[in-house]
Amino acid sequence: MRLNFLLSVIFLGHSFLAPTLAEAQKTKSVPFAYLPEQSYDRYNQRVAQKTLPLPAGGFLILAHKSAEGYAVERYDNDLKRLWSTELPLTSEESIEGFTRGSQQTTVVVYRKSSAAQQLTAYTLDLKTGQKNPGKKLTETGPRDRRPGVAFSPDGMYTVAWRYLTRNEQIKAIIANVYNAQLAPVKERTYDFHDQGAFFSTTVHVGNDGTQYVTLLSDQMKKLSVQRYLNTSPEVKVMSVALGGVFGGQEVMVFDAKFSLQPDSTLYAAAICTERKTGLYHSLKVVRFDFAGDGDMKFAPEVRFSPEYLAEVNKATQGTSKRLEDVYLSQLLLNEDKQLVVIAQKQYEEGGEYSPIHSQELHLFGYNEFLAPRWHTIINKNQVAPPAEAFTSIGFRAAAFGPDLQILTEETIKAKSDLYVRHVALTTGAVQEPKGLGLKVATDHNLSYVKDFTVWPDATTIIGVSRPSKKSAALMLNKIIVKQ
Repeated sequence: MRLNFLLSVIFLGHSFLAPTLAEAQKTKSVPFAYLPEQSYDRYNQRVAQKTLPLPAGGFLILAHKSAEGYAVERYDNDLKRLWSTELPLTSEESIEGFTRGSQQTTVVVYRKSSAAQQLTAYTLDLKTGQKNPGKKLTETGPRDRRPGVAFSPDGMYTVAWRYLTRNEQIKAIIANVYNAQLAPVKERTYDFHDQGAFFSTTVHVGNDGTQYVTLLSDQMKKLSVQRYLNTSPEVKVMSVALGGVFGGQEVMVFDAKFSLQPDSTLYAAAICTERKTGLYHSLKVVRFDFAGDGDMKFAPEVRFSPEYLAEVNKATQGTSKRLEDVYLSQLLLNEDKQLVVIAQKQYEEGGEYSPIHSQELHLFGYNEFLAPRWHTIINKNQVAPPAEAFTSIGFRAAAFGPDLQILTEETIKAKSDLYVRHVALTTGAVQEPKGLGLKVATDHNLSYVKDFTVWPDATTIIGVSRPSKKSAALMLNKIIVKQ
């Protein structure tokens, strides 16, 4: 399953592209303190985005500073640190969530002891960094399922929940909704007694505090979304069959990803596989719009046919007999409601202490009517030691108008750097990768932390990396790139 380091891109035809340095750029860097975190779930980080841009300029960072805990820090546009507030943690605690609203930022801490599991929220004033006393959001027994938390897109609402189970099966969820000040707004029960024994559920909350509960049920063949208002007992449900029997093969959902937009439109993407063979069958995308009378749009499926596998092998210079280890990573929309779904190949080489691999990206573009327009495969080959998991490899992406930007840390033609690829959302055309000129270190120590990468705007990138110098210090970088 190893691939060579030749970069190739495929879109309809095939072209092999060499990296170039960005035309012109301005980079500013300051020292940055960070202690790598221990990850117990490499594929599903609790907080994958640890840098949050602020509308008025500057950004917030949540960083693991020491074995004793974290710090929340605010920086201005010139990388000047305005304040830093410590957030000590015990050995029984870990970070569960991080968001920001208009006046404050919120960090949710998970704590498990012999007596209970708790989620506690701490708020910090955006101007001063002053930390308020912790507020318990929810609590459950030590042997119950782990509780969960979600934030609205604007960070103004928080929903925390716990599970009610019987014989290890979920029967209901008890959810508490809080406003920006963490004052209680509503307690709701989501009932699943009629769902049987095999299903998966996730809770989302909109900018108005409305909750959307996604449910994969009927042996992972049917997707439903239940809407819960805080002002009415009415529950609105939309459902669509994603699996079933097709061509004599039973098909089910293997992996799913959701994205709730600020206008409360919910997008869902699902990779479906054949139950008996495990072969990848298709990608299916659905849009749930609860505004007004509400409607649901089901996009034509994209089949993972033999022709698609041939495209993958040509792009990666591989000889795979089937798709494997490809998981949904991100759903991105631009201002014109053009959607791109990104999946990525990721796997562990062997056992628990084996290297981690992150390889090709599979991109699927849809227009504003959810009609498939294009797909493309971008080849890359990244490897990290198990202690880093996927924090240093993989990708970050952002959409600005018709332009999708994808950032990776790679070694291309013996040059280790952060590279940006531009993808046209209307056509899927991929530009050659452009190095940012940071000369990232290539030794066995941590050289790039993906979690801190963010775009404040279309031409500015914030990130943390370590240069290829004798110094072992990580640097916080602000890069302004000419388009």
